Amino acid sequence: MKLKVVWRKVSDYVRYDLKEIAFPSSLPDPPHFKKRRKLTWKERYLVLKEASRLYCASWVRDIGPDLRPNDYKANEWSEDKPNGVGNINKQKEPSTLEDLAVAARGGMEALRPALQRVYMTRASAYRDGLKSFIQGYQEGIKEVMEKKEEYDSQQKEDSEKKGDIKKAS
Repeated sequence: MKLKVVWRKVSDYVRYDLKEIAFPSSLPDPPHFKKRRKLTWKERYLVLKEASRLYCASWVRDIGPDLRPNDYKANEWSEDKPNGVGNINKQKEPSTLEDLAVAARGGMEALRPALQRVYMTRASAYRDGLKSFIQGYQEGIKEVMEKKEEYDSQQKEDSEKKGDIKKAS
């Protein structure tokens, strides 16, 4: 009789507990959670198609008006003005990334000065930001100290007035 009980407990452990230990089940969904229906194969294909199109388009530098229509509305309006007002040719400076790419093609000798420029501009921006923060912090401390002095002098005057009133009575 005891052997049956032991066998049943061991088999239940293997069947239920060991399975839960090896492959734990996730927590149940909260009561307010509504499950979505499963997508059909056609819907899955359409989702995959759209996701792959967006992924491929993200690798292009200029994505285009189909993915970012709000960015292109302002540019088209300014370029289509009569008398060539919006069609002014502007020489734009190469970005830091483009500059580094050109320097990388030139080898290590050309890359070192480009990297130094990048780090120096970052360092100067950091230094300027830190200086302006310190200056603002000092101005704030100065204002607080002035207010504290005014408060202390006001307290002193009030205590003197109270002392005068007590002496008069």
